[in-house]
Amino acid sequence: MKTKVLVVGGGAAGIMSTLRLVLNNQSCTLIPGSGKDKKKSRAFWVKKIENMPGFHQYTKAIVEPHKETIEWIQNSEFRENLTLLKNKSVESIEKREDFFIATLNDGSKIESEFVLLCTGMMDVQPEISGSISTIFPYANLQLIDYCLRCDGHHVQGKETAVIGHTDGAAWTAIMLHERYTPPSMKILTHGMEPNFSEKCQALIEKYRFEVNTCEITDVVGEPAKGSLTGFTVDCKDFVGAEFAFVSLGVIVYNKLAKDLGVDLDPRGFVLSNNKGETSLENLYVAGDLRAGIKKQVYTAWDSAVDSADDIDRKIREKKRNQK
Repeated sequence: MKTKVLVVGGGAAGIMSTLRLVLNNQSCTLIPGSGKDKKKSRAFWVKKIENMPGFHQYTKAIVEPHKETIEWIQNSEFRENLTLLKNKSVESIEKREDFFIATLNDGSKIESEFVLLCTGMMDVQPEISGSISTIFPYANLQLIDYCLRCDGHHVQGKETAVIGHTDGAAWTAIMLHERYTPPSMKILTHGMEPNFSEKCQALIEKYRFEVNTCEITDVVGEPAKGSLTGFTVDCKDFVGAEFAFVSLGVIVYNKLAKDLGVDLDPRGFVLSNNKGETSLENLYVAGDLRAGIKKQVYTAWDSAVDSADDIDRKIREKKRNQK
């Protein structure tokens, strides 16, 4: 199978890239990922977006409107521009002289002139009593959250805990305190030795945060009633919290990019120019995978538009020069 542009990933960046390419009247193939891929994505787990106008009503705040976008394309006059391969995933990508060959999980291959990777990232989950699933009922209700920018306002008036042991967790706690002054703030290192910089440690002491180094053994609350009451730990009976943030870092889904040998930053995000083109010609990245941009829906959209428009520019220039 041949396509002009291959878009890999069906989150915010992947859907916006597809929409922009289609409306630019360019043909593209979208591979949103298998069911297993989707469950590993941030998009799948985001239940509500409260910093995006018009998104408050969605119970699956990224998945539902993006599904509507694909359906709109498929019923529009531009529908012939989109090839959608559902329940497929890309296992590997090779660069040939002037095109790419992507191998899918069913063994089939796609040849494309451009590739736009939108594979994103996922937050690291705390393993509690041997499982990461313990936290999910509370995360699904947004009683435990991950993004300070998206969901920090939830701590207003609530006893709050942050799970993590590095400066990332410290800064989450500090900024929540400075913005919303919750009644109490605790940092739970979950059995790890605290690793805070001098600046963070000074602010932790100034604001009188409790730093608990015990290992979390369970989450306590009643998800059915929409309540979190705290955490049990192995060296203390109970740590109270009505709301919590997880700040343990992220998993960057950069394997396809790494295998192609492109440049990465120290955290594993893919480096690119201001249009999202990587160190490998005609390979682009957009959304959370791209280094140096905020990990937000609106920045994913913005980076996707930049990449799609630059690909469109290149295609048009090539046609123009052939005439």
